Amino acid sequence: MPAEGVMKLTKSERVELQRQAGARNGRADSARHARLILLLADGLSWAEIRAKLDCSDSYIDRWSKRFAAERLAGLFARYAGRERYKVTDRIEARVLAWTTKHRPGDGSTHWSSRKLAAELGDISHMTVSRIWAKHGIKPHRLEGYLASNDPDFEAKAAEVIGLYLNPPQHAAVFCVDEKTAIQALDRKDPVLPLSPGRAERHGFEYFRHGTLSLYAAFNTKTGEVLGKTAERHTSAEFVAFLTDIVANQPTGKEIHVIADNLSAHKTKRVEEFLAEHPQVHMHFTPTYSSWLNQVELWFAKIERDVIARGVFTSVPDLKRKLMRYIRHYNQQPKPVKWKYFDPARRITPESIVTVH
Repeated sequence: MPAEGVMKLTKSERVELQRQAGARNGRADSARHARLILLLADGLSWAEIRAKLDCSDSYIDRWSKRFAAERLAGLFARYAGRERYKVTDRIEARVLAWTTKHRPGDGSTHWSSRKLAAELGDISHMTVSRIWAKHGIKPHRLEGYLASNDPDFEAKAAEVIGLYLNPPQHAAVFCVDEKTAIQALDRKDPVLPLSPGRAERHGFEYFRHGTLSLYAAFNTKTGEVLGKTAERHTSAEFVAFLTDIVANQPTGKEIHVIADNLSAHKTKRVEEFLAEHPQVHMHFTPTYSSWLNQVELWFAKIERDVIARGVFTSVPDLKRKLMRYIRHYNQQPKPVKWKYFDPARRITPESIVTVH
């Protein structure tokens, strides 16, 4: 056994070793090396140090000699290391081809990094993950889509987008729709409030007190919302809501209404209303293109803020909370900043149209 001896430390060395030994966010091996030298400096025998650090004599001998020769600099671990694994273009192409053109053999609908690594055999699942991340591939994600089959898509879309980007002077443009079958759900168990480290919790069971529909007209210039609730969403209710829109505007002001292709929006009653109010002009979005209607963005907002997590003791309670939200929203309304990325291109179902 090598000879045992007391390690001599300067005051500054002891301070630095104590700092390394007590560091909570440093390397574990560096802290262990520091504790070893401090124990040697305190005069502990190798046997006592082996018991405290659960190490071998060779470990004590190696690091005590390094410290004796180089002092604090000698305590940094030295690893020969290995050459970094290089992902070649051929490996990337192979991973991408299997990911996009093959299905797992176990009947799964999509690959995981571990399944694909096991299938290929000669690469790790971390390599697969890095290749996926580099190329933006996410097999676990699934998105739905619905393409418009409207033969007049271009003309209708251009008409709607034109009203957003270049509305007629001295005219009001409203995006109108109804959010149907909003349920007045009441929880059987009390809501447990938000607390540090714990999310708000709702009981699983609930009462259904009924439903109502919310009509909304989003003013594209100001962002204000005219709202109205109804027990049903019929053509008569839609016409009544259009009447409310007209009543809330100056007499004779030109009004443009953007709506979807719901059958209740195209009945004889609606045609009669438009004939009686020539200042009101209807514009219909292309089929399966509700994303062109700005009021859908506002519906998503009220869904998040009020409906999704709301507790409603009755249908009147639901109505009261929806209308209260609209009143508060209208105190600081925000219009949608609609931007068409490439006006030089023709508007097609593949055109990039988005909102900010």
